[in-house]
Amino acid sequence: MKRRVVVTGVGLVTPLGTGVDKTWEGLCAGKSGIGPITRFDVSDYAVKIAAEVKDFHVDDFIEKKLAKHLEFFVQYALAAADMALKDADFSITEENSTRVGVITGCGLGGLPAIEKYADIVRERGPRRITPFFIPMVIPNMGAGHISIVNKAKGPNMSLTTACAAGTHAVGEAFRLISDGKCDAAITGGSESTICPLAVAGFNSMKALSRRNDEPEKASRPFDKDRDGFVIAEGAGMLILEELELARARGAKIYAEMAGYGLSGDGYHMAAPPEDGDGAVRCMQMALDDAGMNPADIGYINAHGTSTPLNDVVETRAIKQVFQEHALKLAISSTKSMTGHMLGGAGGIEAVFTALSLYHQLIPPTANLENPGPECNLDYVPGTARECNIQAAMSNSFGFGGTNAVVIMKRYGDSK
Repeated sequence: MKRRVVVTGVGLVTPLGTGVDKTWEGLCAGKSGIGPITRFDVSDYAVKIAAEVKDFHVDDFIEKKLAKHLEFFVQYALAAADMALKDADFSITEENSTRVGVITGCGLGGLPAIEKYADIVRERGPRRITPFFIPMVIPNMGAGHISIVNKAKGPNMSLTTACAAGTHAVGEAFRLISDGKCDAAITGGSESTICPLAVAGFNSMKALSRRNDEPEKASRPFDKDRDGFVIAEGAGMLILEELELARARGAKIYAEMAGYGLSGDGYHMAAPPEDGDGAVRCMQMALDDAGMNPADIGYINAHGTSTPLNDVVETRAIKQVFQEHALKLAISSTKSMTGHMLGGAGGIEAVFTALSLYHQLIPPTANLENPGPECNLDYVPGTARECNIQAAMSNSFGFGGTNAVVIMKRYGDSK
């Protein structure tokens, strides 16, 4: 028999602020975390904007000697995990350590360090490469260091499924606990690749917004004037626990995990099929896993990247899965304010989905002024909305045609 799994703690490091309260308040106020790139000289770049984390102080979370050998994506992951553990009031002890897993998602890992040390080896020779280089860049080091620092010895893995990685991580952690492989997990996603190589690479694909003069309005999912996503950084982590253990210790419960779906498009390395087939099957799998009908879902945290193709295809997929109920759904893209955190996005948006259920409040889609052709659903434009929702879905779709969906429901005793 499958075990029930609940969300008992959350942690966030985002362009809207370090900490859950700061981020959630900014998100629900429609605040943008997007601005000019400060990490490097963008004079020669067509894209000059990003959503950088601005108020992160590593000394608040990580011992100085360790921190200097960690890339930002690991620092953010450790910080968000620390917040989530404290929020859950969850202690990892010698007795439970082998039953606590760490499952994280990350897309590009330590790309900034690869870029930096490639220059060093060319210009100054191989002897100038630090022995910490390889451990800096491996994408699983978020999960690895969370495990090491917190002595979590259960299942440990990091998924690198592009922009679906964070959602895959949450889904897999849910499945591991439900199946009895562990009793609790620290899970989510992290990313930090605002560097010359990433910006130049995504721009060469024509994936990024070039609305440099109005950074706060650059990410505009479902709007007819959308011209690409805004690269972002950050981390979102959740504590998932088996329900009876959470109850026994009197834990606060944000939401209950209900369903998980995953699929492949088998179509193109970067573009979704026009009919959204992979997304359709993924959402339907999550509904089936949850034992829910389309009408049970009240809110979707959309993938909503602000690219011309994604937003219309995601809308088509939602219409196909939800049929007439699609017109009654509340849908929003929080990337309109946070930007797109790539492999970290799904973890952060899973936190947002849990918070929406807990607070019964749906964040808005910012900058949605004139919906694009076919984008005619309720995307909660401009202003957060108080709601009465019992279940919510979070979508993530990545390059390579990889798709992930999780469903959460408002916590209650009903089965």
